[in-house]
Amino acid sequence: MPLLRNILVTGGAGFIGQNFVHHLLSQPDAPRIVVLDALTYAANPCSLEPLIQSGRIEFIKGDITDLAALEALFAAQGFDSVAHLAAESHVDRSILGPDAFIQTNVVGTYNLLKCALADWNRRKILDTARFLHVSTDEVFGDLTPQEPAFVENSPYKPSSPYSASKAGGDHLVRAFIRTYGLPGLITNCSNNYGPYQHPEKLIPLMIIHALQGKPMPIYGDGLNVRDWLFVGDHCHALLEVLRRGQVGQTYNVGGGAERTNRDVVSEICRIIDARFASDVAMGSRFPASPAAKGKSSASLITPVSDRPGHDRRYAINGGFLKQALGVEPREDFQSGLRKTVNWYMENPAWWQRALSGDFGLWMERNYGSREAAAKP
Repeated sequence: MPLLRNILVTGGAGFIGQNFVHHLLSQPDAPRIVVLDALTYAANPCSLEPLIQSGRIEFIKGDITDLAALEALFAAQGFDSVAHLAAESHVDRSILGPDAFIQTNVVGTYNLLKCALADWNRRKILDTARFLHVSTDEVFGDLTPQEPAFVENSPYKPSSPYSASKAGGDHLVRAFIRTYGLPGLITNCSNNYGPYQHPEKLIPLMIIHALQGKPMPIYGDGLNVRDWLFVGDHCHALLEVLRRGQVGQTYNVGGGAERTNRDVVSEICRIIDARFASDVAMGSRFPASPAAKGKSSASLITPVSDRPGHDRRYAINGGFLKQALGVEPREDFQSGLRKTVNWYMENPAWWQRALSGDFGLWMERNYGSREAAAKP
């Protein structure tokens, strides 16, 4: 059985990472937690600050591409498990600048594997240690509308520098498991959504723009399909895989909620409009929103030209995870999306901080040169 008493969470100040840290601490047998994060643009550690100040977690600013620092960290801390969530993860950014994705997702993953293996061999705890590598369904490429959902042994067909770099990390983990006996596990998840997600991602970007009265850009015809997974359900699955998963096994984690981008954005607009209609205070907090004037947020939806290599459809079959570990989503898409929209409406200070820095420059670089597409 795994120890899970002293865990390193890489990327713990990111979206899934900080949700996972909170989930770990909600357990009656919560382990000691060390968060390692480089604090790139995508990190927003506000929700971790009370945990750091109270001593419930230890936070270390560091980069997994720094091998010497990692070696020193493992030697000093005595980890018995690693949850590896540190990654560059945005497809658009990988198209504009792939170098960081190769460094973090491939070289950084290799450094972690190397350090964990050496430390656990030295301490003779390979039988009880665990290394969880958190990956994505995008490594499998895309699906036609008629094809069945991805399963654990679906062939890899990455389409972007991002998904190719994550595939490289997956392959390294498998190689270390088979060649060196690393006690590793891999999860491949579908599109996550929920609190603390960076505004560059579809759902928070659409929510925030609807509240600010800005155009809500949708690529192409808006019919690209994703399977949506509420981040709380993902974190529950990750912990169960760490606790009870079989070493060497891959587990697909899906939300069972395939939706087109157009449908997702339309549902966000409906939820926001209903919230404004039932809560008069919202109008004063977000006066630029069409909903504050009794109009539909959907008036802001703006089709733009598609991005290169845009995968048409992803879908995850979570049947093996349910069969093996009894884990399945607890939130349906409607309930999870309502919770997400409400969180962003009630926490503007968090996302206003996330919008600072280079975000505006990146938005202009990514969307500013795109031609407006005909409305469907």
